[in-house]
Amino acid sequence: MYRICVLKHVMPRRILFTLYRLKSNVRSASVVGMVGVCVLLSSCSTQSLITLAMADALASQTQSGEEDLQLAREASAFYLKLSESVLEQRPAHTALATSVSSGFTQYAYAFVAFEAEKLETYDVKAAQQQRQRAARLYDRAKQHGLRALTLQQPGLLEALASDRAVPLRNEQVGLAYWTAAAWAASISLSKDQPERVADLPQVFRLAQAAYVLAPSHDEGALATLLGTLEASRPGGSSEKAADYFARSIQAGSGRSAGVFVSQAEALALPAGDRSRFEALLQRALQVAQTHRNLSNEVMRERAQWLLQTIDDRF
Repeated sequence: MYRICVLKHVMPRRILFTLYRLKSNVRSASVVGMVGVCVLLSSCSTQSLITLAMADALASQTQSGEEDLQLAREASAFYLKLSESVLEQRPAHTALATSVSSGFTQYAYAFVAFEAEKLETYDVKAAQQQRQRAARLYDRAKQHGLRALTLQQPGLLEALASDRAVPLRNEQVGLAYWTAAAWAASISLSKDQPERVADLPQVFRLAQAAYVLAPSHDEGALATLLGTLEASRPGGSSEKAADYFARSIQAGSGRSAGVFVSQAEALALPAGDRSRFEALLQRALQVAQTHRNLSNEVMRERAQWLLQTIDDRF
């Protein structure tokens, strides 16, 4: 059986870069303007064109250098809801589906699931409520991703459940990555539901199929995901997992704090290696300090918390 406690950390590689996308600039204004136009126009063909333009605009919002997590949290809700509403009209739009799936996954990880872990020691009921909310958000992300993928590749689910080759194209790698990450994270919070845990081999196959096409995807994010899954799956190899993590570090030139946090939790913690666990987390703190961005800020907070509670783990 998978070590479920590990799987909740499958997406820390570049978490939250995309959450702070709607800026106070001309591009944001144009998006809001298009929303108003959609309400005013009644022509189906015109609405279709406008919806497509909105989907393109929302999906192309640039990454932000914002470092304030609270500001990112406040800004992300509007972006996610607006993007999701447009995606409902364009469910097969690869770029927007990727953006929505990644956004909900990252929001759940950084702002909901992590809070549940911290609450666990003094408010079990509140922690459970937060875990349930995180699971729902992960499911939402997974459903958007799978819907887009299966609309584009009708035989995808059947292939994932069998030994057949998984049909995936290069432009779908990002969507597959976030779908797999959300799927695994959802399962990790549903360990009392064996039927959901049974889906984990499909998650692994989806991530592997994406990795074959783009092993360096997102500066090693996909390799980090596979390293965590490999370390956690039945019969998984810690050596193979370590190799995935090494490839991730190489692909990202060591600029991600998340890969070191992932190694600490996926490899050092299960092995009972306290000194390595601590060294990896200290490395994560160093990287986060040197390379300042939202992703590393999230990982900095997690690394600090893990170090503060290290006596509870060993």
